[in-house]
Amino acid sequence: MRTYRELFRTKEFTPLFLTSAAQVAAQTVSGLALGTLVFTATGSPLLSALAMFGPSLAQVIGATTLLSAADRLPPRATLTVVAFVFALGTAATALPGLPVAAALAIVLGLGVVSALGGGVRLGLLNEILSKEGYLLGRSTINMSSGLMQIGGFATGGLLVALLSPRGALLTGAALYLVAAAVARLGLGRRPPRATGRASIGQTWRNNARLWSSPPRRTVYLALWVPNGLVVGCESLYVPYAPEHAGLLFASGAAGMLTGDILIGRFVPRRLRSRLAVPLLLLLAVPHLIFFLGPALPVAVAAVALATVGYGASLVSQERLMALTPDELSGHALGLHSAGMLTMQGVCALLAGAVAELTSPATGITVLAAASVAVTLMLARGLRAGAEVKGGAVVRTRTTDAAPPSPGSPVGTDTA
Repeated sequence: MRTYRELFRTKEFTPLFLTSAAQVAAQTVSGLALGTLVFTATGSPLLSALAMFGPSLAQVIGATTLLSAADRLPPRATLTVVAFVFALGTAATALPGLPVAAALAIVLGLGVVSALGGGVRLGLLNEILSKEGYLLGRSTINMSSGLMQIGGFATGGLLVALLSPRGALLTGAALYLVAAAVARLGLGRRPPRATGRASIGQTWRNNARLWSSPPRRTVYLALWVPNGLVVGCESLYVPYAPEHAGLLFASGAAGMLTGDILIGRFVPRRLRSRLAVPLLLLLAVPHLIFFLGPALPVAVAAVALATVGYGASLVSQERLMALTPDELSGHALGLHSAGMLTMQGVCALLAGAVAELTSPATGITVLAAASVAVTLMLARGLRAGAEVKGGAVVRTRTTDAAPPSPGSPVGTDTA
């Protein structure tokens, strides 16, 4: 699969794309509204941040308890039910008089469920497109997510001002209902990818199986740690430049979109398989300039350049799918998503602690330097993985083999 035209002509991709876009928009609008509501009620920046980013931290619970179900449940029904549960939970947080502790408990519970939803959604994407189309499809959904976040924050701020935080929360709940309806009406009925009963024990066994392979372990670390540390850098944009943080975030979104388009659409596989390490270094190195306290135009340019490096995630996800049996694809991708979001939350807290003791500029620099160091430690394993030739079978254990993605270029059709 080489073009966007082929991608959107693929049966079921469009409803899955729209379901994902609606959920990201709902999450962004409702997260901003709940953060505002909690801050208004408590005056606590910590509780406000927990309301917005707590669900990301809670994903680690879902990753260790629910993920075995990602390949053992029918995708259409599961995505419909998950979106409906989010609609109910989000509407519940808008109830007048609801204690802050109860609202936080609800969103943390939704974060746990989100790990399962992410595994099912990404596993279905891999099933719909097959391995050769996964990267283009994933990059397209990434671009949509970035645009939905930008639009969601802008719309959410407007809704909070016009309707109140509770009105914005109800709008988010309505968007989740839209996602549920699109999933139910647009997706086809598919059987589960794996058999057997889902359980916490099976989740742990699958996690252990995925983690036991050194090549997969290296890919997971590359997906989680350098990325998470740079998100920690981004969490300090507001204290670094309170009046211009929006511009820094916008330039970062533009850079990320650029990286997704370049890697997902134009770079041939034979080249992109070697780009994991350079892109991870690009993601972190420009942030080192913050140590000098650069002027705003320089800071904006550095952020835009750095975030092109988020394309490394696409390269590593493609590699992960080449190393993973089909019956574990949903679980493997769910583990990637949950681990990535958890690490981002952890690194945001770490960045805040460093900045509290030093300064925002120093915090950004320290976490960027840590990201560079981790990438260099992982570089040998990532480069070894890039040496696998197309058509070969990647063997990670005696009973665990999968062919790598075909080596055809992504293409340059402008459609």
